[in-house]
Amino acid sequence: MRKNNILNLIKYHAEHNEAGFRNEAYNIAKLLDQSGDSQLAEYIMALLSGANTFVPQDSEYESPFFHKVNLAGDPLPLPTAIKNDVFGIINSISRHMGMSKFLFEGDPGTGKTETVKQIARILERDLYSVDFDSVIDSKLGQTSKNIASVFQEMHALPNPEKIIILLDEIDAIALDRINSNDLREMGRVTSSVLKGLDGLGDNIVLIATTNLFGQFDKALARRFDTIINFNRYSQDELIDVAESILNELLTKFKFAGRNMRLFRKILATVDDIPNPGELKNLIKTSLAFSDPSNEYDYLKKFYETIHAGNNDLKQLQDDGFSVRDIEILTGVSKSQVSRELKA
Repeated sequence: MRKNNILNLIKYHAEHNEAGFRNEAYNIAKLLDQSGDSQLAEYIMALLSGANTFVPQDSEYESPFFHKVNLAGDPLPLPTAIKNDVFGIINSISRHMGMSKFLFEGDPGTGKTETVKQIARILERDLYSVDFDSVIDSKLGQTSKNIASVFQEMHALPNPEKIIILLDEIDAIALDRINSNDLREMGRVTSSVLKGLDGLGDNIVLIATTNLFGQFDKALARRFDTIINFNRYSQDELIDVAESILNELLTKFKFAGRNMRLFRKILATVDDIPNPGELKNLIKTSLAFSDPSNEYDYLKKFYETIHAGNNDLKQLQDDGFSVRDIEILTGVSKSQVSRELKA
């Protein structure tokens, strides 16, 4: 512990900066633990946890382990099967059915985190995410202690009915203990998470996400009331999602023309359409990088990106594109397209 830590404590107290005071106290506890005085460090942590670490500050909650998630964002359409499951979660939370721990699993970009945001918006709740960068510590045993502190803070929530807790990419602390390089440490970490989940009451809504469900610890998976698989997009549903994303973006890129027929035709020629998250990036980049003087240049760029630059005229014709379509997608004039196709 350094002089600056003491000065900061006094400064934050004088300024009535409760969040700064608590954060500095956590830093002091960590420094004490690192210097070998673990008992005093644990005593400070206990005082902070027992004193409602989550204390309202200007209608928000402050904690070194949590950060408030901005719920602003564009709507992301979901396949009917996933959408029905999500509405089931919303209904169960609204009606207090005793289900409060949910796990969203699926490949990156399938909409897991965005769906959590939509649930929070619909239920008119604040969303707080656990900051795993603050939780995970290189010092042996400290990560388990931090996880215990995280769950202690959840229990101290003064208004849990107004909040949803997000454990985004919980794989950071929940991979299979059998496959871990450090079995004992991973065992301690997972045991801390298991204990924390077991002790959570139904009044605290917690949603976790994972991209690595195949490596997920099975005992931990059983702690969740419901597991939703987000890898359930058909080819047609991905095309519908892409169209919805483009429609939304076209309201911001006013120079771009609307040609959904050609856009859907491009996607129909793709064997493996990317997941929604990647689709959104591809579409947005195509619009942003396009020539504003050419209203359909974004479709050319999108086609070139998704087909790795292949613009063979004969292949385009075989794929069902008209001469006008080929002109848009290649920049070659219709007359030249016609001549080369007849040659």
